[in-house]
Amino acid sequence: MKTKEMKSLKNNVSERNSFKAKLFVVVIISLMFALPFSSLAHCDSYDGPVIKDAYKALETNNVSLVLKWISKEQEQEIISLFNKTTKLRSGDKEIYQIVEKHFLETLVRLHRETEGAPYTGLKPAGSTKKIVVLSDKAIDSTSADDLVGKLNGHVEKVVREKYNLVSALNIEKDKSAEKGREFVKAYVDYTHTLEAIHGILESGGGHAEHKH
Repeated sequence: MKTKEMKSLKNNVSERNSFKAKLFVVVIISLMFALPFSSLAHCDSYDGPVIKDAYKALETNNVSLVLKWISKEQEQEIISLFNKTTKLRSGDKEIYQIVEKHFLETLVRLHRETEGAPYTGLKPAGSTKKIVVLSDKAIDSTSADDLVGKLNGHVEKVVREKYNLVSALNIEKDKSAEKGREFVKAYVDYTHTLEAIHGILESGGGHAEHKH
């Protein structure tokens, strides 16, 4: 094969792999946005970005660091509570911890309101889903390479597992009603998963508009 043709073939393969990686990312992100807010929430976690910014704001006495997480209409409530909290910082530790937690809870609750989502309390560090942790790390590292690679591998693994199960049961499906039902269950799961992915790609995932 000529060198020029080899280069062309390599470029085509590279483009297809790049497209596949991008497609997997689009699918996962779309699926994430299509899920209920309760399953996606990490802004209410102690290792989430809202509380991280809140601690930084309290340590530096700079309330501006948290205002981006709420609407303009909510600013006065947070600024007032922030000022009350920082005034007690050097006082009784137990009292400060209570006031500090109230500030964190209020900030997260107001932020959740801007998302149109319910507030269900602060979650412990480590409760955030791994995919969300990876997405945050990708932003901090200014590179999506690791995120794309892991998403690509995970989605491909899930699709192949569902396909392999259906394929194996397809051979046995007509041997008995029980075998047939096993096939149907796996088939429905497999096809519904792919239909959901296709539907999301066709119409786009939905996330409530952040009302800032």
